[in-house]
Amino acid sequence: MFSGIVEEMATVVAISHDRDNVDLTLTCTFTHELKIDQSVSHNGVCLTVVHIDGDRYTVTAMRETLERSNLGLLSVGDQVNVERSMLMNGRLDGHIVQGHVDCTARCTAKEDADGSTYFTFEYAYDREMARRGYFTVDKGSVTVNGVSLTVCNPTESTFQVAIIPYTMENTNFCTIEVGSKVNLEFDILGKYIARLQSL
Repeated sequence: MFSGIVEEMATVVAISHDRDNVDLTLTCTFTHELKIDQSVSHNGVCLTVVHIDGDRYTVTAMRETLERSNLGLLSVGDQVNVERSMLMNGRLDGHIVQGHVDCTARCTAKEDADGSTYFTFEYAYDREMARRGYFTVDKGSVTVNGVSLTVCNPTESTFQVAIIPYTMENTNFCTIEVGSKVNLEFDILGKYIARLQSL
């Protein structure tokens, strides 16, 4: 369980393939605090730490994860938003994030807002998935590359988010341009409500 409040950007230092799996090795400031079998969110994807070597740690992404997320597009040197699992004795600063990416979206617009930046994202609309809660609502929550954000101006297949300078500087939103692919996790509360209504 995560909150969508990114701790920092980790750097990809190695990528290896084992059949359909991909091992990602990264470095970040909290590597020395990690333990084998610990969960860490990477661009919003919950992955398990499988190896630690000094200031580097390795996680494994399986085919399902690679097909649903942008992790398969990573290269050595790329910056990844990382967050360790949420402590249950603290404040929930973002929203409830599972680390289970639902789909990817493409950035279709990036606009200056006199200090902040508006990003527009488009995802594939599926009526059946929308009935099951896979959609955005105005002023609701959405997770983009692991960042907890508030939705603006949603349509059936698009939405906007406003990014303040701090978030731009401290997450990989600083690398997102028109055409970039990002990971989306829709709000779990919306999914539960949609499921209850279908019973």
